[in-house]
Amino acid sequence: MDVREELEQFEWHRATWTDDKLIAASPFRDDRRPSFYVWLRDNPQTGAKAGYWGDSGTGERGNLVSLLARLRGVPESNILEYLGDTYCGVEEAEESIDRLDVAAWSRMLPTDVRPEPLDRSILDAYKWRHPYLSNRGISEAVQRMLRVGYCREKRAVTMPWFLPDGRLATIMYRSVRGKAFWYRRGGLPVRDLLYGIDVVYRRNLKAVVLVEAPIDAMYVMTAGIPAVALGGANITSAKTDLLKQSPVETVTIMADHDDAGQAWKRQAVEALSGYMSVKIAGYPARHKDVNEIKDLERVRYFINKAPKVKCWCKLPLKQEFA
Repeated sequence: MDVREELEQFEWHRATWTDDKLIAASPFRDDRRPSFYVWLRDNPQTGAKAGYWGDSGTGERGNLVSLLARLRGVPESNILEYLGDTYCGVEEAEESIDRLDVAAWSRMLPTDVRPEPLDRSILDAYKWRHPYLSNRGISEAVQRMLRVGYCREKRAVTMPWFLPDGRLATIMYRSVRGKAFWYRRGGLPVRDLLYGIDVVYRRNLKAVVLVEAPIDAMYVMTAGIPAVALGGANITSAKTDLLKQSPVETVTIMADHDDAGQAWKRQAVEALSGYMSVKIAGYPARHKDVNEIKDLERVRYFINKAPKVKCWCKLPLKQEFA
């Protein structure tokens, strides 16, 4: 496993990458002086293994599993399932955290391969359907448009991510047995992608809703409104550049109600204001995300009533409707 490849899926502030170490501002607190580090390879002098991390500001320490769990906001068991399914099979994924040998995987797999778009024929193996998304209110028409499939071997729904020109960038796998999700190894890093951006370019869309998760985007599309998704509570310059360079003239931000969602909302408003019209769609705080609004008419109402942001610096922490 390439530890650096895993870490590059996330945005790191004031980062310095060396052959064996990442030093950056802590992703877990306000860190003005980079004091967070992750070992990218085994270090015989200190005994640190690839993936070991530490925060000098808080004294916290951990391994790659704990780090990915915190960055993604999921339990460590989900990360174990992801690493197991991606690198060593489902059986190994069920082993305990103490038996996870990240360093061994690092030695077995190449680290100098530059990611390239994937062959679209990969999707032919996933021409199956599972009721997982239908049960969450996603229409069959939207699933077909986005080439959603199902991997019977991994028991996971497959959600392809495409580049603006339609080339296959990567595939997101979402387990139907739990909340675990992972991306196809060898694909392009998600930090440079927007889910659904190919539809925007293909249909020359002038207005879209920006949400956090692909499932949220599909739910908004089911309501009849175009949408794109970040793929997590992490907005990068590459993601906002995709919108700036697109035909989009109006973006409506519909963020999750947790702290991470509110944080990327403010970042998105700051990054996109001046390039297009920016609106904020509020909705009741009892719903964590848009997919929890089990009424498509209400979803349309909240989006259509979204006010335009006039000054991002005065943006309230939360914009809600009853």
